[in-house]
Parts: sequence; C-alpha cells; structure tokens
Amino acid sequence: MPSKKELTPRQEALLEALIGPAKGDIREAMDLAGYSPTTSIREAVKPIREEITEAASMIVAMHSPQAAGAMVGILKDPAALGARNIIAAAKELLDRAGVVKTEKVEVASTGGGMFILPPKKTDD
Repeated sequence: MPSKKELTPRQEALLEALIGPAKGDIREAMDLAGYSPTTSIREAVKPIREEITEAASMIVAMHSPQAAGAMVGILKDPAALGARNIIAAAKELLDRAGVVKTEKVEVASTGGGMFILPPKKTDD
C-alpha cells in the first residue's frame, strides 16, 4: 500500500487487517496486527490517520464496479427484494467514488430569433 511516510511493520499490518479480514473494525484490526488489548484506538489511529483515509478511499474504489453492477441488476429485476435499499447504497458509494450523474440542459432553437420580454413592472 503506497504511503507518504515510512510505517512500522505493525502499522502496515493494521492497515492491511483493516481493509482485509477486519472489514473496517478497528479494534479487530488492532488485535490481528498484534497491538496490546490495552492500546487505545486513538493511540493506534492517530499516527496513520491519513493512511486509513486513503485505505477507505481504496475500498470505495474497489467496490464501485459492484455498486454499478447492482444498479444494473435492479434494472433487470426491479421487484427484487431490497431493491430500493440496494439502489440507495449503490448511489452513495458511486457518489463517493466520484461517479456522478450528468445533467444535460438543451436549449431549443427558435430559428435564430430572439425573445423580447416586456419590461418588469415596478412599484413607483
């Protein structure tokens, strides 16, 4: 995992466990990485806060294709159990991954003419 600073082997293990077997559970990741049960979460997280955020972004990026696939799956079976929740979760994940819906605004042409609007009424 690329990092801006040199991490200790235990910090590396914590990051790997966090995105892997611990599935985001920081205390479980700390246990898997060999931290003492008396080590506070804050003590373990503070030195690698940026790397944890980077890892979270990586998780979102890794699951973006799955979220897109789930949305397409709902198109094929709109009556699927939990479809509304699946769409909401997929939309949130894709938004965070930077996949945004595009909106197009089309202006109808009137043959090159202009619209002249009447003057605004004022209360003088």
